[in-house]
Amino acid sequence: MTVDEADRSVLANLIQFYLYDFSDIRDLALTWHGTFTYRHLDGYFTEADREAHFITVDGRLAGFALIRGDVDGDGSWNVAEFFVARGHRRQGVAREAARRLFARHPGVWTLSFDHSNAPAAALWRSVVSTLAVGPVGEIDRHPPEAAVASTRLRFRVAGEPAPRPR
Repeated sequence: MTVDEADRSVLANLIQFYLYDFSDIRDLALTWHGTFTYRHLDGYFTEADREAHFITVDGRLAGFALIRGDVDGDGSWNVAEFFVARGHRRQGVAREAARRLFARHPGVWTLSFDHSNAPAAALWRSVVSTLAVGPVGEIDRHPPEAAVASTRLRFRVAGEPAPRPR
């Protein structure tokens, strides 16, 4: 479900849970307001090549996915952020949400995960291995080349794009 401007504050709230989870593996500091800083939220409501989507289960909010288009200048899509709330994990929710997300934009995709985030590494390798058409490229990056040690997957997804909501 695409996030509209009217639901921007809901997405901002969910991003706080996401960043809280990430604070276990990254050095994220709370502001004096008791929140984490996410500098890219505005772009998902002002830039045409960014999309924000809620993940739902039985009509209930379960997480979000943020994607960016043309990150590599070749028309590919990138999973920028992906979050499933703890109560919905290990139930196939992330796998189904990823499948639907990739179906919206058939073609080349990229995504990255931190080496210290073992659950994300397992999820994305599993999901991509079942959905990718052709080879999956994998590049490891380490500091100082990257902010954190991470793996980037590049793969192609076949299919027809899902109709856009009206």
